[in-house]
Amino acid sequence: MLNNRPLLNDPSIFPTDDILENILGESFAVLKELSTILTGEQGAVMSWKYYNDGKAWLCNVSCKKKTVFWLSIWDGYFKTGFYFLERHLEGIAALNIKENSFIIQKEWGKMIPVSFEISNREQLTDLLKMIDFKKKSK
Repeated sequence: MLNNRPLLNDPSIFPTDDILENILGESFAVLKELSTILTGEQGAVMSWKYYNDGKAWLCNVSCKKKTVFWLSIWDGYFKTGFYFLERHLEGIAALNIKENSFIIQKEWGKMIPVSFEISNREQLTDLLKMIDFKKKSK
């Protein structure tokens, strides 16, 4: 995708549904569906906070005080960022997720960032597999 920085850069403007829908367009429905699944069936908590280091609003998605992933808003899509240890890579490979649906990035300390760029409903299946794996990982 073209942008190298997430949107929602004004600390005084909280990311309401109206603002998110304006930025995401058709992808907003996908975010709402994901939110419904996470906060309903999975009992997750989604909390928005402005982070000065990245100069953007991020949503922390957690279950039972464990951060599952971070969510950022981009032009027409949203990104989810997971952090794993090297020992988790074998488990990720066994998830039966399409290879091109996520990106494993360069190690960040001991953590390995894994991200999804979500713009349509079909991508939720693979994302939900990764969420489930992260929730179960130790």
